[in-house]
Amino acid sequence: MSTDSTDRSDRTGQQAAGDDDAVRAATVRRLERAMGDLGSAAVARMESRLSWFRRMSAEDRSWVGLVAQSGVAAFVEWFKNPERGRPAIAVEVFGTAPRELTRSVSLQQTVDMVRVVIDVVESQVDDLAAPGGQRQLREAVLQYTREVAFSSAKVYARAAEARGAWDARLEALVVDALLHGDREQGLQTWGSALGWSRTPVMALAGGLGEQDSESTLEDLRSAARRAGHDVLAGVQGERVIAVIGISENLSGDAAVLTASEPLAGLFGAGPVVVGPAVSDLRVANRSVRAAVSGLRAALAWPDAPRPVRAEDLLPERSLEGDTAARRQLVEEVYRPLRNAGSPLLDTLSVYLEHASSLESTARMLFVHANTVRYRLGRITELTGHSPGDGRGSFVLRIALTLGRLSEREE
Repeated sequence: MSTDSTDRSDRTGQQAAGDDDAVRAATVRRLERAMGDLGSAAVARMESRLSWFRRMSAEDRSWVGLVAQSGVAAFVEWFKNPERGRPAIAVEVFGTAPRELTRSVSLQQTVDMVRVVIDVVESQVDDLAAPGGQRQLREAVLQYTREVAFSSAKVYARAAEARGAWDARLEALVVDALLHGDREQGLQTWGSALGWSRTPVMALAGGLGEQDSESTLEDLRSAARRAGHDVLAGVQGERVIAVIGISENLSGDAAVLTASEPLAGLFGAGPVVVGPAVSDLRVANRSVRAAVSGLRAALAWPDAPRPVRAEDLLPERSLEGDTAARRQLVEEVYRPLRNAGSPLLDTLSVYLEHASSLESTARMLFVHANTVRYRLGRITELTGHSPGDGRGSFVLRIALTLGRLSEREE
């Protein structure tokens, strides 16, 4: 190629570039004049197309409208200065709205909003672009749309990450407050902030073992939520505590074990103890304390089921020093027998002292064996524990001892 040909080619390229710049500048002037109308048209179209936008509060609608206006303004500024490279959409567009707006507007709704704004601009490309600049403007709109999509995803990802970290800290605070009985008045508010709605409530306590704490907590949360429960979980040393808002599909006494059995396998090796169901989160500390007390005492009952109810560990908890367990044994086992009259208490005492022998008990009390059998049946009805059963006799013996000691204190 000759030098003259090269020079002519360079001049042609420079002239084309100059023409493009002139067309772009003319288009920018048109866009700047139309910015206000474009923003208003975008908001009006959102009103007509997006039902979720119409249901929003006036304040949130105004913020969304501001984001739409900012999006148009940022596009015009970027189109005016293409040498700036990629637009800083996260700052120029989403930075105008408060962080709380990401909780009012979902990512999908943001995508819908962006589509509406882009549709408004695209529908007016022929009028907005300077003669010969339609293709240039359309390509710029497509590129800007892609950048908005990426930036939207980043904004919501950061918000979700921050929300997750905040939730984890609040969750740990609630579990700690329940364990130590602090700030009961604020628990319901904290629970609401975490999306808590289920009642009744129970607690699970077990060991962490060799497992990773974060993965254990995440597995517990996922499994509980799949079952329809609310869940708060935290790790305290080598102990994992989960507070479960039981699904409305479960009810009655069996609900506690039904809800806890699928979760027990997610704890580390060793016992898993289930606290009693309570009415709501404000009094869940009773269930948490019972579960933790049971976990400490479960070592004394190697053959305990897994999970085991904290109420089934009342004797072990009493021997370990749990005053609430001692009180419960006296109230629920000893007092009903005492109120039923001395024959039942005398029969139980003699029966336990004589190796659960029906005949020996009858001889010592000078009654027929059938009378002893009848009284033992009444004891089972009143307490829920059978004197003839190994575990039942142990519970009754501890309750009888604690009851006698309590009589001395009264």
